[in-house]
Amino acid sequence: MILSMKSKVKKIAKYPKVKEVVRSIKPTKSVWGFLGVILFFIVPEMVAFAWGEAITDFATAALTHADTTALQAYYKALIFLFEDGGSWVNLGVGAALLLWLFF
Repeated sequence: MILSMKSKVKKIAKYPKVKEVVRSIKPTKSVWGFLGVILFFIVPEMVAFAWGEAITDFATAALTHADTTALQAYYKALIFLFEDGGSWVNLGVGAALLLWLFF
């Protein structure tokens, strides 16, 4: 079954319309493409690795003093995003996108 899946994936990859779709979704080689990948994938993970624990501690302390629902939701979102630290998977995806952008 795995062999048939591999052969089907190879056939799909060779199909001209699939190649065209992959080319169309690839970002253009520009400064904006590079900065977009850096700012949306790599920088947030580096911040999470470096200051994730401090951000979580701050948000937990501030959550007890938040008086509006919007502020409570904001602090809960901060805790959710940074409580586990950085993600090697997301960092790897960012690196893969950078490679795909330039090669």
